[in-house]
Amino acid sequence: MKKLWYKNAIVYSLDVETFMDSDGDGIGDFQGLTKCLDHLSGIGITCLWLLPFYPSPNRDNGYDVMDYYNVDPRLGTLGDFVEFMHQARERGIRVIVDLVVNHTSIQHPWFQAARKDKHSKYRDFYVWSENPPKFEPKLLMFPNVEDSIWEYDAQAGAYYLHHFYKEQPDLNISNPAVREEICKIMGFWLELGVSGFRIDAAPFLIKGIGIKSADREDLQGFLSEMREFVSSRRGDAVLLAEANVPPEQISAYFGKGDKMHMLFNFLLNQYMFLALARREACILQDGLKTLPDLPGICQWLNFVRHHDELALDRLSQTQQEEVFQAFAPDENMRIYEHGIRRRLPPMMNGERRRIELVYSLMFSLPGTPLLRYGEEIGMGEDLSLPGRNSVRTPMQWSDAPNGGFSNAPANALVRSVIAEGEYGYQRVNVATEQRDPNSLINWMERLIRTRKQCQELGIGSWQILETDEPCVFAHCCESQRAVVVLHNLADRACSVTLKLQDDKCLIDVFGDRQYEPLNNDSGSIPLEAYGYRWFWMNQM
Repeated sequence: MKKLWYKNAIVYSLDVETFMDSDGDGIGDFQGLTKCLDHLSGIGITCLWLLPFYPSPNRDNGYDVMDYYNVDPRLGTLGDFVEFMHQARERGIRVIVDLVVNHTSIQHPWFQAARKDKHSKYRDFYVWSENPPKFEPKLLMFPNVEDSIWEYDAQAGAYYLHHFYKEQPDLNISNPAVREEICKIMGFWLELGVSGFRIDAAPFLIKGIGIKSADREDLQGFLSEMREFVSSRRGDAVLLAEANVPPEQISAYFGKGDKMHMLFNFLLNQYMFLALARREACILQDGLKTLPDLPGICQWLNFVRHHDELALDRLSQTQQEEVFQAFAPDENMRIYEHGIRRRLPPMMNGERRRIELVYSLMFSLPGTPLLRYGEEIGMGEDLSLPGRNSVRTPMQWSDAPNGGFSNAPANALVRSVIAEGEYGYQRVNVATEQRDPNSLINWMERLIRTRKQCQELGIGSWQILETDEPCVFAHCCESQRAVVVLHNLADRACSVTLKLQDDKCLIDVFGDRQYEPLNNDSGSIPLEAYGYRWFWMNQM
């Protein structure tokens, strides 16, 4: 089971630059992160996903990489990284890092060499055209920011392909030399102890859009090459793909269990928010039924929010509008036509019962749960910040100035801390909540502990359970033992009836309150408004 550790991991995502500043320059760093490992271990985190920490001009939050083999000097040194890895390993915490190889920074030495000399070996590391073809507007990743996927470079005398910002030229994945370099990058970080990679923009690695010589089958084969390389270097390392694609395309990333180990569950995430907006369990049931069956070694990564916008593009326009009206009614809360740039607590109007319901639901869905930094304390967003930065504010550690993130002057911070209102650091922070036994962070620690005890949710076969209440979503995950979970999506209390085998009984494991023990003769299960209950199903 060691190689399947990811199936029951508790994953926590963070950006080093906004987590903890150790030297007072206003920027988080690896020494600061290392000091915070006890906090992460204490709440039960078993795997960290680090956003890009490589040298970068930061046009796109570090996703425009200048050097794949180093650490951004603002964040520390390679030595600091190695010490962080050692301390994480001492606490039983694995680390996966972002692998950003769809594109580089325009300032990367490869691109600089490519634009200066068309005979350079690096020229073919990128995709060029003197007369670029027409493109579909839907290929723009940042509509209303960029108006083309081709940018003219006067020094090169040609256009280069970029699906993201024009400062991020696409790599030519059909070039064997580029593939070889990608494997070297993975090999480098595996030698430093990482347990795998989150593959950024995975669909663009295998679609070959704009690459004349691209062969779709050959590009998809590169995912198998990556898997084979990673497994040969470290048998328990994983590949996690960011691929927000239709259900019929998902198999291209999992293969027969020989490509990606994990995928973000974008589809189920969108159905979950539609179900929350409508308060109808059938929506979530439809989402689960829409997902393809996975090879046994593969896994979904479930989440409430991550570092980008909450994408709704797999929903119809009418469905998107329902979610917008429920959780992002103002235009300033939306981004890129199909996205929401908010954190969960403000979306739920700060209602603790609803916040708990959503995280209980996400943690119990079949797959592995992901938390974004700050979710354990209920951080909010800053809509005055541009674009995606609204949900990328510094971690709030205490009620000290700058939320304990840094002792630098406020105007020197890498990003402003939320300092006012209901979600200001004076009210929402780790230190204050740790002293309160009824706080969200203590509830979250209990949720994580319960999830670790219910490993059937990560490895078991699942089925939807029918109920007589349309607002209640019920499902069961079964391995050697069965876990049954109920969630009431409505703002009214109810009682539900489940059809169970006569020799089975339900024993409470976790819930929104202390319920009376079930009377197995009645078959009726009470739930509060926005209530949730987790059970073990045992023989009588």
